[in-house]
Amino acid sequence: MTVIRLARIAPGAVAGFLACAQMVWAPASADAGAPTDQLRASVDQIVKILEDPGLKAEARAQDRRAAIRKEAQTVFDFGETAKRALGRHWQGLSEPDRREFTGLFTDLIERAYISKIERYSGERIAYAGESVEGGLATVRTRFVTKQGTEIPVDYRMQQRGDRWLVYDVAVEGVSLINNYRTQFDKIIQTSSYAELVRKMKAAEVSTPASPRS
Repeated sequence: MTVIRLARIAPGAVAGFLACAQMVWAPASADAGAPTDQLRASVDQIVKILEDPGLKAEARAQDRRAAIRKEAQTVFDFGETAKRALGRHWQGLSEPDRREFTGLFTDLIERAYISKIERYSGERIAYAGESVEGGLATVRTRFVTKQGTEIPVDYRMQQRGDRWLVYDVAVEGVSLINNYRTQFDKIIQTSSYAELVRKMKAAEVSTPASPRS
């Protein structure tokens, strides 16, 4: 495994992205590797934003975060993530309710992980390979801490036209989607979908803790 660059990004970031959040591997055929290449391009762009001297000041925090959100939206499929996170309850929603939930869920992810992206500096990301099956792919990375600990971060992606978009992030095997789905399902089962929406609007939905976070 080859560490290819220094990066300021947290595991599971926008993520998150995220990756985030935010992010070399074996030689590939003609157009294989597109998932990794597209993910890496977005992560590189987020790193540039974080390293931009003009955006480092706290007074520019809003501009910096807006730039990160804009870049994340080019590589994350928030609609697909929201659908999978809500699970079986998605089918019972009207189209307006689906749009509302997707917007609330996107805001939740952004609030939760942009601050984590900004917290890291100098950590390394290693690209450890990818697997592609039909229109689905997994890009495997390693987040290398300053102490030398490697944390596996897998980005699950889906092909949309000529783009590969992230719909889930797994940190040390723990899926962001599964974490949220469990929480959302519990709220709906013990109360109602309306209560889940209320909690999301009031920012009362907790962010699942990532391993070693």
